[in-house]
Amino acid sequence: MNFELSDENRMLQDGLRRYLSDAYDPATRAEAAEAGFAPEVWSGLAEMGVIGALFAEEQGGFGGGGFDLAVVFEELGRAGAVDPLIDTGVLGGGLLVAFGADIEDVIAGGAHLALAHGEPGSRYVLARVATTAVRDGDGWTLSGRKSVVVNAPAAREVLVTARLSGDTADRTGIALFRVAADALSLRPYPLVGGGMASEIDLDGTPATLLAEDAFDAIADVHARATLAICAEALGLMEAIRALTVDYLRTRKQFGQPIGKFQVLQHRMAEMLIEIEQARSAVINLAGHIDKPDRDRHVAATKNLIGNVARLVVEESIQMHGGIGMTEEYGLAHLARRLTMVDHRFGDALHHLDRFIELSAV
Repeated sequence: MNFELSDENRMLQDGLRRYLSDAYDPATRAEAAEAGFAPEVWSGLAEMGVIGALFAEEQGGFGGGGFDLAVVFEELGRAGAVDPLIDTGVLGGGLLVAFGADIEDVIAGGAHLALAHGEPGSRYVLARVATTAVRDGDGWTLSGRKSVVVNAPAAREVLVTARLSGDTADRTGIALFRVAADALSLRPYPLVGGGMASEIDLDGTPATLLAEDAFDAIADVHARATLAICAEALGLMEAIRALTVDYLRTRKQFGQPIGKFQVLQHRMAEMLIEIEQARSAVINLAGHIDKPDRDRHVAATKNLIGNVARLVVEESIQMHGGIGMTEEYGLAHLARRLTMVDHRFGDALHHLDRFIELSAV
């Protein structure tokens, strides 16, 4: 596998890193964390073509490969950005293009999307859908509950999964519907790592059918979203590493920088080794995201990322002492966001079980 970025990806990485470094000051980050995203940053990302980098040329973009996703989301993680690019671009936009719908407005930054798929009690099992769809004249109505729908408060349209037939855990019989945001009953709330989500109650809610057999497409976009969040976690780890190294070099005790103490050097070295392993896993997943054994690589990478993220958060906060928990210091936001990575698209234990299951086949 070639680990070198293409010239196009290197240009995208350099440009995005410079833009986010200038755009994401502490005030902007606080605004985005509370509101769900920073509108001026979102517009800037669209103007740079960052949303278009998530889609192939025939879909209206100019990228769409595993390494395109890895580059974009590592830089978003490095900046501690909370903009809902996973929800609007990878999940929502990915499903629209899978079923031939137009995404020009999504790529241009004019439309936010959200995917309402998870339900209370479904945990991380993608096939577990209890929400039902009933034909109503020329349209459909949906009934059920959807949980932790990220970016729903900002979305113009929410894509909702519902069951047409079969038992609750069957892969067949899961359909995908488009629902206008103003037709939904939302209960929004802020997320620990920044951004907004919502619980959604569906009670005869009118919807438009997008696809009758949607499970495979849902699995595809979740695999790509898992790659995206793993790459974002890698960027968060790199940002935390840089803050920690800088702190160890400047914080003095007994007349010398605390970074000269051997015990802290050993702990820092262990953190660096683990981050390099995480980087290798993300690169490996980016190279396998469109291959037949994708799911095994997804499970292995998400499990490793979850374990390394916990180590990086714990070690960095301990080495920073009390300042690590101070809201005004950058580490607090980065550590919270990195911690929450493990709770989306399956935690480390879930993916360990998933890897064992797939390896036994």
